[in-house]
Amino acid sequence: MPTYSATILWQRSGAAFTDQRYSRAHVWQFDGGVEVPGSSSPHAVPLPYSNAQAVDPEEAFVAALSSCHMLWFLHIAAQRGFVVERYEDRADGVMAKNAEGKLAMTRVTLRPRAEFAGEKRPEREDIEDLHHAAHDECFIANSVKSEVRCEPVF
Repeated sequence: MPTYSATILWQRSGAAFTDQRYSRAHVWQFDGGVEVPGSSSPHAVPLPYSNAQAVDPEEAFVAALSSCHMLWFLHIAAQRGFVVERYEDRADGVMAKNAEGKLAMTRVTLRPRAEFAGEKRPEREDIEDLHHAAHDECFIANSVKSEVRCEPVF
């Protein structure tokens, strides 16, 4: 089985640290050389200790679910002979207390919109089936306890 890795780098910038007044900005590094600025969410840690321009773990969680779903959707659509021209998902996630009373990303809602090209165009039921199949195959969705909803936009 493949192993996936990321390197997360944070460096104290002279702040006292124990007073909780330190920057949460950090960098995510991935195997292809891509570096992504990371931070805590301003919803969890106030500015200026969070960086609103950076990706926070909660946003990354939503993006990972959305991206995985999209990749499976594209794969299955191609297998079934449909040509996807464009795909956009305006996904969001909800932070709330879970059944154990702990804060968690309890729900992620995907709102994918796909545009198709070519002579073979899917009907609404085909698109719904593509999304259902993509959700069933998505490694990330299969790995989390959060409720993942898919509400295709037509």
